[in-house]
Amino acid sequence: MSADTGRKTFFSAKPATPARLADTVSDAIATALLDGRIAPGDALPAEGEIAKEFGVSKPIAREALRQLTSAGLISTQQGKVARAKEINGEPLERIYGYAVRSSLERLREANEMRRVVETGIARLAAERREKSGLGVMERALNEMRLALKEPEGFTEADILFHLGIALATGNTMIRVQMEGMRAVQREVSELFSRRSNRTDADWEATIERHRKIYEAIIAGDADEAQRRIEIHFEAADIASLEVADRLGRQAGER
Repeated sequence: MSADTGRKTFFSAKPATPARLADTVSDAIATALLDGRIAPGDALPAEGEIAKEFGVSKPIAREALRQLTSAGLISTQQGKVARAKEINGEPLERIYGYAVRSSLERLREANEMRRVVETGIARLAAERREKSGLGVMERALNEMRLALKEPEGFTEADILFHLGIALATGNTMIRVQMEGMRAVQREVSELFSRRSNRTDADWEATIERHRKIYEAIIAGDADEAQRRIEIHFEAADIASLEVADRLGRQAGER
């Protein structure tokens, strides 16, 4: 895309050195995607136009687009224009998913990471209380109740609740991180649901722990929000990792 075509110039940076040109081009395009100059669904200029604007070869422009596709920032199909995607945690979710399914050790590490990260998120959510996040949390609590004793539906409601906590912070990067951690949460929730001795009281206690987190956040009590989510993780970790240990022993006996 060039000025003489009369089309708007989106990219503010141009490569100054020949080294790592594709990285420089992809960085400039990513900046336009992240700061809103290019909105989700918008078409990017053609490969040749990108090459012309940045003063690089078509293979360099192609590699830059490949990098952006791998990062989940754009979608490309052969014979069609590349389009911007909404920034989300899908690429991170894939990485975490591979990790937690690879071994019990990786699952423990990922769950520990999630616990450290989400306690801080809960505090910030209580301080900011963005309405969109509070609404998602409330909806998730209702969906948990409707999905009582239905593991699949309950897991999805659980995941939605924690996304609501992230949304309540009003921080896009926190929302992306929480979306990435869905793979960890799904694995833990599914393990928790596989407890053979899970009682009605267990299901009710899980909902109650989430309700207490919600109440602390909506009240703006950051200390209580952190305390409540730590209590929740302690209970969930004991149950889910108990099942994971058992499954690991069974696999080792085969």
